[in-house]
Amino acid sequence: MQLLIVTGMSGSGKSCVMDVMEDIGYYCIDNIPPKLIPRFVDLCRHSENGLNNIAVAVDIRSGDMFAEIYHSWQQLRNEPDIEAKILYIDASDEVLIKRYKETRRKHPLDEKFNGNLHQAIRYEWEQLSQLREIADYYIETSDLSSNQLKEQIRDLFLDRRSDSLTIKVMSFGFKYGVSTESDLVFDVRCLPNPFYIENLRSHTGCEECVRDYVMSFEQSQKLFDKLKDLIDFLIPLYVSEGKSQLVIAFGCTGGKHRSITFAELMAKYLTEKEYKVQKYHRDITKDRKF
Repeated sequence: MQLLIVTGMSGSGKSCVMDVMEDIGYYCIDNIPPKLIPRFVDLCRHSENGLNNIAVAVDIRSGDMFAEIYHSWQQLRNEPDIEAKILYIDASDEVLIKRYKETRRKHPLDEKFNGNLHQAIRYEWEQLSQLREIADYYIETSDLSSNQLKEQIRDLFLDRRSDSLTIKVMSFGFKYGVSTESDLVFDVRCLPNPFYIENLRSHTGCEECVRDYVMSFEQSQKLFDKLKDLIDFLIPLYVSEGKSQLVIAFGCTGGKHRSITFAELMAKYLTEKEYKVQKYHRDITKDRKF
């Protein structure tokens, strides 16, 4: 039986995640009291309908009962016929506040903190810290649209195999902030910048002209070769530790040329080695002139 516990910050996108999980065939239940999860799993286990894929959403709405989630997770981890995973959905404080203001919805802890949204978010973050540390999957949604989030969830859980590693290769621009969801971050600002070549400035690393320029330098080729060696060494170690998702991020100044070039090449390299690879260019459309 596959059990996915979906948790994270209120307003980060858990409802969207649950919608997708239901669409791809998981039996979903939202806001279940954590203490009831093992009992619910047991009912599903003996169901005549053969409920083998289950997703439950648990968060701070459970109030004082939320503290039971860690105990329930440990109990289920010890069941030999259950593969229990935790998906943690997160977003920055600024984005969460903006979303609540736009939707005019109350935070679940609104009354506890007399309407002080900043205090409510900080308290929730502290309460979730233990789950965040043990999560098998982590998705930061600050820069994701709902469609992008849905696409990432589908890539993670459609046709997934037990104990498989999904590798997400992404690019970003340091001027827009470091990627917070990444396990490995590589800074490629040390390489020649196509931005200063007039006929390349409006192009991106997704295009051959930019990739050819970036990789025309000996230091670029050597760096990529060394990164391939490092990744080849690390991946089996992550797999042996049971890690389900590895996020590799390449950063340059604006996130459009060098970082995308390296992300594209690394994604291609890992795909050829038959890993399950996702590709995401976080800042490719920033400052684009239409």
